[in-house]
Amino acid sequence: MGDDLGDEWWARGEELGDSGGEDAHNVHDSHDSQDTQEAAEEPKKKVVKKRKLQTQEADKVKKKKTVQKEGIVAKPEEKTEDKKPKKRRKKKTITDVLATSEPAPGSPADLRSLVQSYFSDTRSVIEQEELKLPESCFLTSNDLSHSLSSYLKEVCPKWAKVQKQHTQTRSVVLLIVCSSALRTIELIKQLTTFKGEAKVLKLFAKHIKAEDQVKLLSKSVAHIGVGTPGRLSTLIDKEGLSLQGLRYLVLDWNYRDQKQRRMVDIPEVKAEFLKLMETGIIKKCQEEAVKIGLF
Repeated sequence: MGDDLGDEWWARGEELGDSGGEDAHNVHDSHDSQDTQEAAEEPKKKVVKKRKLQTQEADKVKKKKTVQKEGIVAKPEEKTEDKKPKKRRKKKTITDVLATSEPAPGSPADLRSLVQSYFSDTRSVIEQEELKLPESCFLTSNDLSHSLSSYLKEVCPKWAKVQKQHTQTRSVVLLIVCSSALRTIELIKQLTTFKGEAKVLKLFAKHIKAEDQVKLLSKSVAHIGVGTPGRLSTLIDKEGLSLQGLRYLVLDWNYRDQKQRRMVDIPEVKAEFLKLMETGIIKKCQEEAVKIGLF
């Protein structure tokens, strides 16, 4: 049988063997080249992935800077349950301090000290001596237990006789000085049980012209004047009010307004009051013609 095939069988076998070997070799080479290509592409993928991550990080940083630039800063969530509002301490004002402190009644030393300190910067030593108030010119001061009428009855026990003897126009016997128009009206109401037949004038600036008050003082005899230091000084300057018949000067010293300020605690009122004292009242006190009472 082998002889029948002859040499062709072997030749064919060699051809088949050679072709089969080449095919197998080619398949093996193709697998090797594919592995090599994949191995070469692996670093490239890693580089691409790394670049992608870097690009994402750069975008995040850029976005954050843009948000901060626009003023929109993301704040971390706060736990409202744990956070308690802080209580602010309220600063005490002068009004609060005066409201909680016990008021002390005024004394002659307080008025003398006020006059001395106010004029110390603008007056010479000799001029300051001329503004001193002698102890003898002071009436008993209110100890905060009196109403206005009861206090006046104590310091002016012979009022009925004094008012009958007063016959001068443009002058009053008793002058009461207070801080405001409203306080003036309030004090006039408190005079009911003291004044008797005496005529009382309200001497303040609100709604009443100084000229009209000058006319009232010149037309008839008035015994008591109640007013503010500014208007009283104006009337004295205009010669509408004379100090010739004045015997008692009562200062509404202890009264405090809604802000717990006394008359001499209000800068503008204090300046007008001290100007009033300088217009001739201090001189009358030194001559013992006028007595001062601190109500």
